[in-house]
Amino acid sequence: MQQTLQLLHEIVWGPWTMLLFLGTGLFFTVKSGGFQIRKLPYWWKKTVGSLGKGSISSFQTSCTALAATIGTGNIVGVATALTAGGPGAVFWLWISALIGMATAYAETSLGQKYRYRRPDGTWQCGPMVSMERGLGCRSLGLIYALFAVLASLGMGSMVQANAVSETLCYEAGMKQEIAAVLVTALTAAVVWGGIRRISRMTSWFVPLSAGIYFFFSVRVLVVCRRSIPVVLGKILKEAWTPGAAGGGIAGFLFSRSVRFGLARGVFSNEAGLGTLAVLHGAVEDTTPEEQGMWAMFEVFVDTMVICTLTALVILCAGMESGLDGAALTSFCFTKILGSFGGFLVSISMAAFAFATIVGWYYIGRQMFSYLAEYLCPGVNTEYLYIILYLLAVWLGCICRLELVWLMSDLVNGLMAYPNLLSLWLLADHVQFPKIKAKK
Repeated sequence: MQQTLQLLHEIVWGPWTMLLFLGTGLFFTVKSGGFQIRKLPYWWKKTVGSLGKGSISSFQTSCTALAATIGTGNIVGVATALTAGGPGAVFWLWISALIGMATAYAETSLGQKYRYRRPDGTWQCGPMVSMERGLGCRSLGLIYALFAVLASLGMGSMVQANAVSETLCYEAGMKQEIAAVLVTALTAAVVWGGIRRISRMTSWFVPLSAGIYFFFSVRVLVVCRRSIPVVLGKILKEAWTPGAAGGGIAGFLFSRSVRFGLARGVFSNEAGLGTLAVLHGAVEDTTPEEQGMWAMFEVFVDTMVICTLTALVILCAGMESGLDGAALTSFCFTKILGSFGGFLVSISMAAFAFATIVGWYYIGRQMFSYLAEYLCPGVNTEYLYIILYLLAVWLGCICRLELVWLMSDLVNGLMAYPNLLSLWLLADHVQFPKIKAKK
């Protein structure tokens, strides 16, 4: 079973999939004239720069989107990418973010363009709606929704719940069963209130947890400031090393730095998977362009800020330790901050993971309701999904998850194919803001 899944994983997340992600992002980057880079002051002003002008709904939605994307990948995934791909992987992590911002804009703005109100007054939005109403291909939308539901029950809940449970057991000395009950109960208390309670919770929890991690990461880098120029030089130099794969474009695509840098970037910021479009569908009184820019902001914060800080801390403080994953990140923070550093990494992982659980609940619920509309119309399946999701959280706290990790990563990849296909086919419907030149 595991060997079969491993083989499928290698196929789905092979170099040509990375080329598809890269190609899609580059296409929309060229189409927009490099909007996400050239017009950074403009879209920054239209997002975080407009918070005092009545855009709180967009901010809350953005926090929910960041909750879903900032997870264990920002700590464990970055460390794994560095161990496997070397310092050069960071450069490709940045590339995945910069061009992924254009992809995130495209999928989110399309979601806004084709969203519709359901009979209960809530919005139905996401790639599956774009596939149905934009392409006229409901079957493709149903396939996407099915993969997204599976991803929500795997990577969105079980894997993240396991990280929270392990932290509670290790740092607080809890028994595994008690930790499972606590995490499940906390999840239920938040998700039972729907998107309103989720957005209220994430609007303070995400800035607080990310802010604390940012502050102490910068503190580590201040201590290691003399190493930063050397580290940046390594990142740029080793980004172009094809390794044992050989020369040419094939060797370039198969090189470990490229493969692991891009893969971890996609895993972290989710640009190209379509999930950001689902979360932004709940915003009232907005435009496709506005929500597209918020999606770019989220990719920027997730990868260019949080992932980059993790990578620089590891490269400056302890890349030669021989460790991997969370242990490597924890070692680096502990080396500079003492025992508090290890505690900080554990708590940050738990906080990011719990936020992901909450954010992914809404994604999964929207997908589940979309499937139910066509497979069992007229049946209220909301409580059924809540029960399934809470069960997945509880199982994630008490089970070993080697196969779940593999299956979840596989399903994430399968989500990408229909989403990226629809982006190419609907590319003419993606409109970037037209900025009038100042006289």
